[in-house]
Amino acid sequence: MSQPAYFVIDVKIHNPDAIKPYQEQVAATYKPFGGERIVAGGVAESIEGAPPLGRIVILRFPSLELAHAWHDSPAYQAILGHRLAAAESHAYFVEGIA
Repeated sequence: MSQPAYFVIDVKIHNPDAIKPYQEQVAATYKPFGGERIVAGGVAESIEGAPPLGRIVILRFPSLELAHAWHDSPAYQAILGHRLAAAESHAYFVEGIA
């Protein structure tokens, strides 16, 4: 049994209009890889260390391999530039526990 993997991103949007194409299309890119959004920018309460830059989003994938396949896919790469141009972000893959 493979271990789940998580894409965790902390995003501070500087240009809401410029990021709209990314926001409108991103779900269609991760769903074919078994990805599902489990956190989508709710209240983030900092209890230790620096607070998040902005909104926290977490996607869960069936495996780290599928998470990488999604991120490297032509569909995701085609929209990634919109986020990179419109926001500051810190993103991570984290392997979970089966």
